[in-house]
Amino acid sequence: MNADGMNADGDAMCSGLRQPALGSRDGGRRTHVHTRLRPLRRASAGSGFGRRWAAVLLPSFWLLAAAISAQPPDGASVAAGMRIYLQKGDCQACHGWAADGRKMDSQMPDGANLRMTSLDRDGLIEVIRCGRPGLGMPAFDRLAYKDGRCGMTEADLKRLGLTLYDPAATLQPREIDHLVDFLFAKVIGKASMDRAACIEYWGSDVEACAEFPR
Repeated sequence: MNADGMNADGDAMCSGLRQPALGSRDGGRRTHVHTRLRPLRRASAGSGFGRRWAAVLLPSFWLLAAAISAQPPDGASVAAGMRIYLQKGDCQACHGWAADGRKMDSQMPDGANLRMTSLDRDGLIEVIRCGRPGLGMPAFDRLAYKDGRCGMTEADLKRLGLTLYDPAATLQPREIDHLVDFLFAKVIGKASMDRAACIEYWGSDVEACAEFPR
């Protein structure tokens, strides 16, 4: 290769690109040499490079996601969820103030003992949003059966003869998240209520705890 980057045949050598020496002739006719371009190798998931990066990054991603999901809910969210449970949503009317199924309003449907539920977070959110038509659980999503987001419409419920109770109030998605944070922090998987549990639940020895012996 000479100082101009040309080899002995007059071909330019640059990143695998082979070009003709301009102005070369063969028998008075200009000779055209087709350009050859070697495709660049790209790192892909199928290449050794891509596989190595995938092996490094994917486990880290899933570990990070698991760590985030395992974090305890924020205290402010739990407190907001408790207020929604007791006041705006009036969940205690059916489920009891301790969410143990001892309802506060005898005229309301019997609510489940949420301390013993096996639902995960996604399942619990779905039940709160969509209710349980025909089973007494109201839907707290304002559009639950308006646009089919819960799998059926109001027309379907009517056709099937399924009664859906009206909620005390509809809830925004963030309010449902607060409510679920509260349930997982204070209710689900917790032991039956006693005085110590009652004080911990309320944050002080309130009147409701008087029913439990000291």
